Amino acid sequence: MSIRNKFKSLFTFEDEYEYVEEETEVPEKQDYQASKSGGNNVVHLESIQSTSKVVLCEPKNYDDCQEIADHIKNRRAVVINLQRTDHHQAKRIVDFLSGTVYAVGGIIQKLGQQTFLCAPDNIDVSGSITDLVDEDLL
Repeated sequence: MSIRNKFKSLFTFEDEYEYVEEETEVPEKQDYQASKSGGNNVVHLESIQSTSKVVLCEPKNYDDCQEIADHIKNRRAVVINLQRTDHHQAKRIVDFLSGTVYAVGGIIQKLGQQTFLCAPDNIDVSGSITDLVDEDLL
């Protein structure tokens, strides 16, 4: 090879690789039809609301707490009237139910002098009742 050819090959660009174009087939999109089982994901709001219950309880002593706690564990709101319970028993009942409500992530709210609302986490409670109730009116 001459020097001229060496310089020419040095400064010219030659493809070392061969490019071959290949055609690939793209699969056609298939139209999927909704299956009948897919339609069962719709839940009517009325059916959900009808399962929520509020239970009214008037415990006489501390032994009645377990039944009230079972209602709270079953995700039912409970209104408790402690007017017929002595002060010491009422305090123990409120303490026990406060722990139960805390365990299920709910709230306990005072509604009156000796009336409480225990609500699990699936019940939303809004608003408040003031403690400025005149006892002479009751």
